[in-house]
Amino acid sequence: MLGYAAKRAFEPERSRVNVREQVAQLFEEARDDVYRYLLMLGLHPPQAQEATQEVFLRLYATLRKGEAIESPRAWVFRVAHNLGLNTREKQNSYAPLEPEFEARLSSPQRDPEQTLLDKERLARVGRAIQDLSEQQRRCLFLRMEGLRYPEIGAILGIGASTVGEFLQRAIARLRKENS
Repeated sequence: MLGYAAKRAFEPERSRVNVREQVAQLFEEARDDVYRYLLMLGLHPPQAQEATQEVFLRLYATLRKGEAIESPRAWVFRVAHNLGLNTREKQNSYAPLEPEFEARLSSPQRDPEQTLLDKERLARVGRAIQDLSEQQRRCLFLRMEGLRYPEIGAILGIGASTVGEFLQRAIARLRKENS
C-alpha cells in the first residue's frame, strides 16, 4: 500500500516523466488487485485485463490534466468499479474463474492430502462467498485490499456505516458456513 510520501507524490506535477513514473509505480503495486477485483465483479479474464489497463490510462490522463488525487488507490478502485460494471453489462454471461487461475493459487510444495483438503476448504469458502449479496462481496473484497470503510463507501457510493453493516453480515455468514 502506498505510504504518505507516495500519496503526496500524486499531486499534479509539471513533468510528464514524473507523472508517468508515478502511474507506473502504482500500476506495479495495484494491477493484480484491480484485476482480481474486476474478475470478482464478473468480467471475463480478457475484459478484466483490458479494463485494468484502461483504469491506469485514465489515472494518467487525469494527472496529466493537473487534477490532484488525494487517495490514488481508492481512486483507481472507484474507476475500476464503475468501468467493471459498465463492461459487465456488455458481456453475454457470467463466467467463473478459470481452473488455471485456481491452480496457480495452490502451492506446489504441499503433499497431495493437504492439497486436497485445501481445495475442499477453498471450494467451501468460494460457495459461501457466492452466497453473499453482491454488495457484501464487493465490500469484503475491497476491505481485503486494504481500503478503509470511507474509501469503500466512496467507491461503492454508500456510507461508511453501511459498509460496516455489509462487512459485519458477510463475516458472520462466512463464519457460520465454515464452522
